[in-house]
Formats: sequence, structure tokens, C-alpha cells
Amino acid sequence: MAPEVQLLIVTAMFLGLLTAGMPVPFAIVIPAVIYLFLQGGLAALNSLGLVSWGSMNVFALTAVPLFMFMAEILSASGLSTRIYGGLAKLVARLPGGLLQTNIAGCAVFASVNGSSIATAATIGGVALPQLLGRGYHRPLAAGSLAAGGTLGILIPPSFPLIIYGTFTETSVPKLFMAGVVPGLIMTACFMLYIAVHAKLDPTVAPREVGPGSTAELLRALAEVVPFILLILGTLGGLYFGVVTTTEAAVVGCVLSIGLGASMGKLTLQGLVQAICNTIIFSGNILFLILAAYIFSTALSFAGLGEQVTKYIVRLNLSKFEFYLALFALFTVLGCLIESLGMIVITVPLLYPVLASYDIDPILFGIILVIYVELGQISPPIGINLFVIQSIWDGKLTQVVLGTIPFHLIMFAVLAMVIAWPELSLWLPAKMSR
Repeated sequence: MAPEVQLLIVTAMFLGLLTAGMPVPFAIVIPAVIYLFLQGGLAALNSLGLVSWGSMNVFALTAVPLFMFMAEILSASGLSTRIYGGLAKLVARLPGGLLQTNIAGCAVFASVNGSSIATAATIGGVALPQLLGRGYHRPLAAGSLAAGGTLGILIPPSFPLIIYGTFTETSVPKLFMAGVVPGLIMTACFMLYIAVHAKLDPTVAPREVGPGSTAELLRALAEVVPFILLILGTLGGLYFGVVTTTEAAVVGCVLSIGLGASMGKLTLQGLVQAICNTIIFSGNILFLILAAYIFSTALSFAGLGEQVTKYIVRLNLSKFEFYLALFALFTVLGCLIESLGMIVITVPLLYPVLASYDIDPILFGIILVIYVELGQISPPIGINLFVIQSIWDGKLTQVVLGTIPFHLIMFAVLAMVIAWPELSLWLPAKMSR
């Protein structure tokens, strides 16, 4: 049977289970186990024990619950509200007012989070009531938060990059550093668009008043500077090669607890709730990773990965055409499944092809995440759209309309990263290790 037919059958089973409402991990693992059984019978299923152990016994994955715990501590202590309040004072005079704060707040929170959904939900929950109460343009307000939330998986730490690095045995610290410059460029482009839009149409955002005195400016800085130090303490050690990814996450957790206790409202009950939320989130991710490894094992057992690689090579696609094909693929997937699901399904198939196109694995990790970012705000089921819609009284169509300009900006940044790989590869090349 031709590889494209085999892949079509497995994909059809997967999409059929998704359509029936089955959770993504089960929708991945059931076709994989059936396919494995059809290829090798009961003997092939004996490998599942080793796969289960090997997929979970990866030291880099310990960073996932630790970074999530750090973000949960900041939320439980109310510090995320203080971040937004401090940034609101510092950037209020920019055209767009609190819309600029949305993007800046998402960028800062992304630097201590790693999750697109958590970034959009946390900043959105703080910002939307203020935005609507002050008469901001509703679609633009919702769109800025939905799009700003996607920065959570590009600006390090990033859960998708950790998982990509685990699957491909690529350095996670270098992947983190590779996301910094594109993440900052995307943040700046988002803010520039809002400023131009507000200048051209002042009705979208009322004029905000910045700090009225030096004392007020210092108070605003005092709200933000501790988080800048938290970011530097977490990611600075990675850049200089002082700590591993997991050790950086531990440092972040310790600093977050200290900030939560000294500056916020962190209580024992809040700490316990943060631990419970982290356990639930980590369990979901690790189960998804297990399902993906079983899927990858099924593909490897049948030799489908190698056949698909040869098939793509025989198509003689140029590098540009290959990227266009990926864009079409992830646009479709983004309408059907969430970000981690996209990564765990596609990486086992796509990674072996990279050598044929001389694509750096670190660069591809960033390109992949930008594709996933687009999927997060692509209708009909872009998860960030529903996150924002769920915390306000507006229609989903308003959120979708508000994200369209940010879609175009993300396309532009994606084109820049593809055209100038140095935007992603320069910083990893400067790392100490």
C-alpha cells in the first residue's frame, strides 16, 4: 500500500474520532494502536511498555510542570494584576492606551508562563472589564488579547518548544533563545499596528493619562521591575550556560514564591491550589506526549516516516513550496486541534524531511511555533478565540474580526524568519553552551 494511502487512512481515523468528540490524546492513540496491530499483530504491541517508559523518562519534560507552577503562583498571588497595572501606567500615553498594555502585558506574562491559553486567559481576565468599561473598540480589544496570548508559546519559556526539543533531541535552551528575537519583533509589530490604527481612527481607544508625577512613575516601575528580574533570573542563566532548562524553571519557581509572599497575596491555600492546577495541567500534557510517542512508534514500525520522506523528496518541491505546503497543512490542523496536538502529530513525519531541504532544526522549531500561533487564533476552533469569548459578553465573530489584522502581521513575521534565519539563529549561536 502506498505511503500516502496509509497516511490517509490513519488521518481519516484520527479526524473521525475528533469529529465524534473524542479528546485529542485518545483520538491519537486509538488509530496508532490499531495501525500498529495491523502491521505486526500482537507482537508489535509488546513495544508499548518500553514506549511508555521511554516517553515519560525524559529529564527535559520536568521543566513543563515547573514553569506551569511558576505561572500558577503568579496568578494565585494576584501579581498578574499588578503587572498589568504597572504596565498600564508606563505605556498609557502611547496611541492605543490600554490596547498597548494588552500586548506588553501578554509579552511579559509569556516570559514567565509558556502557555498561550494561560497568557490569554490571565491578561484577558484582568484587561477586558477595564477595556469595555472605558469604551474601547470591542473587536480590537478582543483581538489584541487573543493574538497577544499567542506570544506565550513563542517568547520563552514555551511548552511547545520543550516538547519539540524532546521529540527531536534538539537543545531546549537554544530553542528558547531562538524564540526571543522573533517574539520581540512580533510584539513590536503588534504594538505598532495598534498605534497606527489608533492614530488613524481615534475612536477605537480613548486617550489615557500616564504617570502624573515622578513618584507615580516610580510606583509603576516598582510593579514591573521585579518581574523583569524574574525573567532575567530564569532565562539569563540559560543564556550564559549556568543552568539547564529544568534548573532555570526551579529558580523561577523559587523567585515566584518569594515575590508572591512579599509583594502579592500568596497564601497556603493559594499555594495548594496552584499545585493542584499544575498537576492537572501536567497530566494532560504528559498523556498527550505518551499518545504521540505511540503514534510515532506505529509510523516507525511500518516504515511510514521513511516512505513519506522519500515521497516528499520525489515531489521535488523547492524550499519555498515546502513552506507553502506546511502553511496549508497547519492552517487546516489549526482549525481542528490545539497547539500541542499539532506538534506531536506532525513532528514525527516532518522532522526527517528537514535534512533534504537543509533546514536547521532550531529554525524549524520557531517556524513551527509560529504556524501553531496562527492556528491558535484561526476559526472555527482556534482555542484563544474561545478563551477570550468566554470571559466577556461579546460575540465570537467580534473576536474573529479583531484578530484578522494580527493574522496578517504574524504572516509577515513568519516570512521574515524564513527569509532571514539569522533572526532566530543569531542568539543561540552566542550562547555559552
